Amino acid sequence: MFCIEQIYSQKQEIKKSTFISYLCPFYEFEHLHKQLKAEHPKAVHIVWAYRHYNKYLQIVENLSDDGEPKGSSGAPSLDALRGAGLIDAAVFIVRYFGGIKLGVGGLVRAYSSSVNLAIANAELIKFEIKDECRFFVPFALISRFLHYFEKSNLSDISKDFTLDGCEFEFKFTQNEFFDFWNFSKQFLQSGFSILAVPLSAKNLF
Repeated sequence: MFCIEQIYSQKQEIKKSTFISYLCPFYEFEHLHKQLKAEHPKAVHIVWAYRHYNKYLQIVENLSDDGEPKGSSGAPSLDALRGAGLIDAAVFIVRYFGGIKLGVGGLVRAYSSSVNLAIANAELIKFEIKDECRFFVPFALISRFLHYFEKSNLSDISKDFTLDGCEFEFKFTQNEFFDFWNFSKQFLQSGFSILAVPLSAKNLF
């Protein structure tokens, strides 16, 4: 599977209708939707589709035809995301009607090609599931763990200091967590503890 890290946009005209596609990371979905509504007040439709992982590592998908005939726009847009193996991604297609009706079959082809055009011009990045882990480190060990994070190029780690030490929270890929566990398990008798185990690593505990 693949993901993207920025917004990509492509434009095409089909029988005088203009289709502008916007491919974005899922976390941009709400913001971009509001932005497109504000930027394109005269557009007749803003069709969208997305697919992403929820916190239980289940794929969630949704779509909207936004007034187009049912099944003519949102579904083929979602199918294009699936076909490209995209996850944690969303797509919007803004349509300006040109006066010529395309019919359901024509709409399916138009929306599919609009999404595929954006995908073809996007940089796709191999997707790895990152699963949340929380763990406690006593004060005496914090410097050892911070050194490990730096050496392993792990960043964006949240910290919550307590009376006895620090609770860390981080999202690991499966391989990152296995490496972290091999490092950290030596400190289990010294006060280190896992507070929330990543779902993908439950078999270790």
